[in-house]
Amino acid sequence: MSLNLRANIDKPDDFYQQLIEAQRDLSEDQVQLMNAKLILLLANHIGDNKALSEALAIASQVK
Repeated sequence: MSLNLRANIDKPDDFYQQLIEAQRDLSEDQVQLMNAKLILLLANHIGDNKALSEALAIASQVK
């Protein structure tokens, strides 16, 4: 299985708005904690180590 990198979120602007709203009144540390929790929740939902490893490799290429 190859990681889907194409747009795949129904109403992505709505999701982005929800994310921004959820973080609006949080400190930077709280935002980082929330993001870490969100990543772990979604990783658990995905549950596929190969897909998660591929996502980590792609995400770690940030500069």
